[in-house]
Amino acid sequence: MTKRAKTYARPYDRNTALEAAMRVFWLKGYHATSLKDLESALNMKPGSIYAAFTNKEQLYRSALELYFIMGRQGFTSGLSQSTSPILWLSDYLRAIGKPSKDDAPCFSCMLTKTLMGATEQETNIAQDARRYMDEMRAEFTRAFELAKAQQEIPQSADTDRLALRFQSCITVLKLEMQRGTDPNIVLSLADDLISDLTRFEPEHSLSV
Repeated sequence: MTKRAKTYARPYDRNTALEAAMRVFWLKGYHATSLKDLESALNMKPGSIYAAFTNKEQLYRSALELYFIMGRQGFTSGLSQSTSPILWLSDYLRAIGKPSKDDAPCFSCMLTKTLMGATEQETNIAQDARRYMDEMRAEFTRAFELAKAQQEIPQSADTDRLALRFQSCITVLKLEMQRGTDPNIVLSLADDLISDLTRFEPEHSLSV
């Protein structure tokens, strides 16, 4: 009598699964993403999804964390490789209006959409998004502090305020991209912002 071979659940790679979840959540949002959407995106059965991530909220929070980590790493890596913090900040804005070669998600969109869409019962999700946005703003502040140290901006510049302004502009530009605005128009808007930030002499540049 032939013994039936045992079948085992297909092993999964957590990072791969989280990246897939991140993309579907980014596209559809937390509430509009169904279990079927997640099954298809992660190529996992419901039982396996729950075993790995407990529930939909925990999966979303893990995906949101990965989203933040990827965005922060991209920013800090680019800054560390640039000889000019201001040039990198300018390039970062311009990149928003350029199509992504790897179809990478728009960093601030998921955080902003999370804050706007979270209900009163979803305080953990909203708190995560706020914390990640605060941490990203801190990275922008450090970039402006580095620019100050390199005398690219005046010593009197308020780097916290500059970081807040910079982050707000990123959100606006990415919202336009999400709305389907022509990338050339978004790029032009980014150039307008960059012009505002760099049109003065070094001792007055970026003053607000």
